[in-house]
Amino acid sequence: MNDAKLYNIIRAPRISEKTARLQEISNQYVFEVATDANKTDIKAAVEKLFGVSVRAVNVVNVKGKGKAFKSRMGHRADWRKAYVTLAEGQSIDVMATA
Repeated sequence: MNDAKLYNIIRAPRISEKTARLQEISNQYVFEVATDANKTDIKAAVEKLFGVSVRAVNVVNVKGKGKAFKSRMGHRADWRKAYVTLAEGQSIDVMATA
């Protein structure tokens, strides 16, 4: 897999209080991923980009919210996120990648 495809699969890390807690407790990292990416693609991309060993990948489809823009109703885009569990002793510096 070439680097351009890897960066299309893994779009950005999701950084929040919840993801920081997941990193400390269960060594899980959260990434926004392409909507057509599957678990094996995500695992291969994380392992190749960050040089770590991935133990498990869980994927969640997030539905976009309906929002009012001035007097019209609009809709935010649907997106997908992946919870990536790393092997013991492995870590990713997500602040450097953000």
